Amino acid sequence: MAYDKKTFERSFESLDELADTISEQLQCAVTIEDANHKLIAYSSHPAHTDPARISTIIGKRVPEKVVQALWREGAIPKLMRSETPLAISSIDEIGLGDRVAVAIRKESQVLGYIWIVTGENALPHDFIFDQLTQAAVAARTKLLQLHLTHRRAEMNLREFFRQLLSGDIQSDSEVRRRAADLGLSLPAYYCVNVLPFPAEIETKQQQQIHYLITTTLPKRIVLHAVDHDRLLMLEALTAEQPPGPSSPALTLLTQQMTQRFDSAPLPGGCGSVYGDYARVHISCQEALTVIGLRERFPEELKAVHYYADLGYYRLLPAIERHRQAHAYTNQCLNKLEAYDLEHNGELLRTLEVYLYRDSNLKESAEALHIHENTLSYRLKRIAQIGGIDLASMDQKVTCFLELKSKRLR
Repeated sequence: MAYDKKTFERSFESLDELADTISEQLQCAVTIEDANHKLIAYSSHPAHTDPARISTIIGKRVPEKVVQALWREGAIPKLMRSETPLAISSIDEIGLGDRVAVAIRKESQVLGYIWIVTGENALPHDFIFDQLTQAAVAARTKLLQLHLTHRRAEMNLREFFRQLLSGDIQSDSEVRRRAADLGLSLPAYYCVNVLPFPAEIETKQQQQIHYLITTTLPKRIVLHAVDHDRLLMLEALTAEQPPGPSSPALTLLTQQMTQRFDSAPLPGGCGSVYGDYARVHISCQEALTVIGLRERFPEELKAVHYYADLGYYRLLPAIERHRQAHAYTNQCLNKLEAYDLEHNGELLRTLEVYLYRDSNLKESAEALHIHENTLSYRLKRIAQIGGIDLASMDQKVTCFLELKSKRLR
């Protein structure tokens, strides 16, 4: 059989035509994917082919377990960096046979990939690599057109999400109408997740985030947007309650950003779960409240991710705003603070630790690294100087909440 070395030096009507041409030229089954492993085009294949290819065609994207394995084996990172085709050995555990793949590029940007299943192919190695290199160039224009179409759709969705986050759309019915116009299916319930980063999220990081959300969490994250140093996400839920102590989406994104791209986010926050889409901006503010309070109370709130799990901490900003609005000060605490300043004392700190540990003398003394007798003496001084009745729950709760809100200033 004679092979035309100029097969790919022409324009193609579609990527399906290109996939068929590659298949005819190389006698291999071919798939063409976008940069996020969504199937765009594929050729026919023999009666017997590997399970990974069949699953990709049925699901219209490369299965997550295949993507994970290719990352683990280092195949995808190499493809992203390489300008030439790569041979990829079979991975039996995921049903992946021997392949050769090449990235379709526009300069340093990866637009997609061409994969061929080599199997028992007897064609010269160099010939396959040369033909795939030419095919990648031929695919570039089509992929660029598709990329621009996807970019416009993504921009429309991000603008829609920003309107939800700002509260500009004020009725659930209007939100759902606009979502339908955009071809977006909204889940029954949702919450807004916010994932902060140590610095402003640059373009490369945005591409990495989009890649992970698209390949790993396509059904979990409905909408997402970047705001300076924060990633905002609308997470789909099937029930009115959060799924567990922490968001699977936040956990998975944090792990994979760290492992795959060496770009670790900071601990995130999740707002309350709602079914009314006019409350998206409220869920977002709640997620930001979780992050802000955790920064002030890192030990107490280190395991808290959901706004619903904040307990009384969510009331502290309101208590502090009330204090500012009414110029109110707690005279009992003021007296203790004045005493500490004059005598280099620890009465305020002692009171906070004692109240936080539910008035347990032994635990409080251990936390303060003092003897129980020393703590008992301090508590007597607190009662005398501050005029606080430590047997009164009302006074103890009042002092405790005001000591906590003081740390917000």
